[in-house]
Amino acid sequence: MFFAALSMVTLAACGAQDSSGESITAVGSSALQPLVEAAAEQYQSDHLGVFINVQGGGSGTGLSQIQQGAVEIGNSDLFAEEKPGIKAKSLVDHRVAVVGITPIVHRGVGVKNLTVTQLRQLFTGEITNWKQVGGKDLPVVVVNRAQGSGTRATFEKWVMNGRQPLAAQEQDSTGMVRSIVASTPGAISYVAFSYVDKTVATLSLAGVAPTEKNVTTNAWPIWSYEHMYTKGQPTGLTHKFLTYMQSEQTQQRLVAKMGYIPMTAMQVARDAQGNVVRK
Repeated sequence: MFFAALSMVTLAACGAQDSSGESITAVGSSALQPLVEAAAEQYQSDHLGVFINVQGGGSGTGLSQIQQGAVEIGNSDLFAEEKPGIKAKSLVDHRVAVVGITPIVHRGVGVKNLTVTQLRQLFTGEITNWKQVGGKDLPVVVVNRAQGSGTRATFEKWVMNGRQPLAAQEQDSTGMVRSIVASTPGAISYVAFSYVDKTVATLSLAGVAPTEKNVTTNAWPIWSYEHMYTKGQPTGLTHKFLTYMQSEQTQQRLVAKMGYIPMTAMQVARDAQGNVVRK
C-alpha cells in the first residue's frame, strides 16, 4: 500500500512537471492574435504534448503582462519604447510580421477615397455627414478601438497628427469593430488588413490604396511591426516557438496566407521614433 501510494504521488509529480514545462502563454495584440493562434495550432499538432495558450487584450495588456513576468510572451503592435510605463530595456523584441491598418466604412457611405486631412476630420468630429466628402447623406458614426490598443495607437500616430479623436463608442475586439461597421449605416473605423472582408469597404488615401505592396515601400504609412516580446532572452518552449514564428517556412506560408506581410517582403525599416530607411 505504501509503495503504491508513493508511486502514485511520484507519477503525479512527474506529470505536473512535464505539463508545466511544455506550456506557455502569449497575451496581447488582437491584430496579431489570429496569426499566433494559427501558428500555435500548427506547432502543437507537430509537437504533441505542448500547449500554447494565446489570448488577446490589446498591446498595452501584452506589454504590461510580459513586463510583470505574468506570461511568457507579450504580443504588441507597438514598440515597447512607445508605451508609457514600460521598461523597454528589460524586454527582448522578436518581430514576426508587419500589419497594414486601413480605415473601413459601411458599404453604403458612397466614398472610396479621402485625403488624410478629411480622414482626420471624420475622427475629430469636424466632418459629421458623408455628403461633406462627396458621399451619401448619412451621419458619420465613429467606432474607435479602446485605449491600450496598438492598432489605435498606430492609427492615431499616422493619421491624427496629435489631434484628439471625438468621444465615441470604443471596442476591445477588432472582430466586433468590423461587425459594428458592417451593420451600422454611416459607420467608420479601422482594422488590420487581415480583418478586412466583403462585409465592409476600405478607403484609399490621396489615391493610394491600402495594399500590402504599398506598405512594403511605405507608400501606405499606416502600418506597424508585429512584436512578440519576452522578458530577457527566451528559453525552452518559448524559444522554440519564436524560432518557428520567424522561420522562412512560417513567414512564407502562414504569415502571407493570413493577410500579414512577411518581414522579408519589407523594402523599408522603421524605428520606434518613426524614422524610415530603405533596406
